[in-house]
Amino acid sequence: MTSATTDPLPATATPSHKPHRIIVVGGGAGGIELVTRLGDRLGRHCLADIALIERARTHLWKPLLHEVAAGSMDVGRHELDYLAQAYWHGFRFRFGEMVGLDRSRRLVHVAANFDDEGRLITPVRSFGYDTLVIAIGSVTNDFGTPGVKEHAIALDTPEEAQLFNRRLINACLRAHTQAEPVRPGQLHVAIIGAGATGTELSAELHRTLRGVVAYGLDKIDPDKDIKITLIEAADRIVPALPQRLSDATARLLGQLGVEIRTDARVTEVRPDGICLAGGDFVPSELVVWSAGIRGPDLLKNLDGLEASPSGQLVVRPTLQTTRDDNIFAMGDCAYLVPDGEKRPIPPRAQAAHQQASHLLKQIKRRLDGQPAEPFVYRDFGSLVSLGEFSTIGSLMGFLAGKGMLIEGYVARLMYRSLYKMHETALHGPLKVALDTIARSLTRRTEPHVKLH
Repeated sequence: MTSATTDPLPATATPSHKPHRIIVVGGGAGGIELVTRLGDRLGRHCLADIALIERARTHLWKPLLHEVAAGSMDVGRHELDYLAQAYWHGFRFRFGEMVGLDRSRRLVHVAANFDDEGRLITPVRSFGYDTLVIAIGSVTNDFGTPGVKEHAIALDTPEEAQLFNRRLINACLRAHTQAEPVRPGQLHVAIIGAGATGTELSAELHRTLRGVVAYGLDKIDPDKDIKITLIEAADRIVPALPQRLSDATARLLGQLGVEIRTDARVTEVRPDGICLAGGDFVPSELVVWSAGIRGPDLLKNLDGLEASPSGQLVVRPTLQTTRDDNIFAMGDCAYLVPDGEKRPIPPRAQAAHQQASHLLKQIKRRLDGQPAEPFVYRDFGSLVSLGEFSTIGSLMGFLAGKGMLIEGYVARLMYRSLYKMHETALHGPLKVALDTIARSLTRRTEPHVKLH
């Protein structure tokens, strides 16, 4: 590896007193919120040197990926450019993927970047840190199921969501222009995993697929040729919701014509469909895998840091890794079982948001020489959006510690407010209000389904 990269010191810094170096690796929901707020509080005032290392160039809130895959969202209107965000909020953006760590020298190793023509963009580099926050998220867990990597698409990144959308549009165009009739399974979509992502995608696809066909693809009969199947190994869909809301979600999807198969374990994904334990076969040439997550492979052996069986970094209640006080982990890549609980904190956007707020305070305490305080997770419930048809969820802790079940317009408003909270943390309320007005106006003049 190369030697550590050094940058010119801020104007107020002197060689005898270098600013504290804080690196956040990963620009997902929690990482970008944390580095933005650290830049505003510390970076702008030269109280610390703040940097973000991220392998992508733009950020998109991960809970929106099902809309990108279905074609109901234009990524360009919602993605955030990391380089611009860094300029606006007092931190540095390091374009590249973390590939290693040297804890003894406090160095993060970053791989080289190449363009589509194979030309070097950025070389192999190493960056020094005093405090490191790892927030690289999770990846889809295929549990070693044969054929998943070859024939299914996960929705881990905007690129994967856009790839599925292109396959979907191409499949519709192919079916419309081919001489032979539509084959069984040709326009069938199988979604493996009925958590929030899979369930939301099934409802969104019901609308957008019919929207695509309505733009003149009259050789396709939506009721006959298009089918969506939601496959879940557990005994019910969206198990994070209470039983009543899980049942209500299943009823709504059934009314839309979505076939739900529970207690169904996938044994193989083939080009023409899915094999289930017990011998059943589900014809489908469009397959999405959303049946679980695990930590990225990098974390399994990251210079001796402790990892869980699922490949996440094990952290103490302070979110510090168990073997290095200078390294914190947050979001989906962190494994923390709160005191008195049997399960770790769930991989949700609300957990990442809370951890970003917590680490902002703890890093300031660290700079002041004070010990870190433990993180306390508050579960505010779960919400599942079924597109324009409904939103269902449970909100926790509203009435004397009890939960409140919500459906319909109120639930949909709460669901949208989660994204607005994320945007507000990144841009402030004024810009979010202006962007919301602009999007609502331009939405009226454009197709409601992405056709390219």
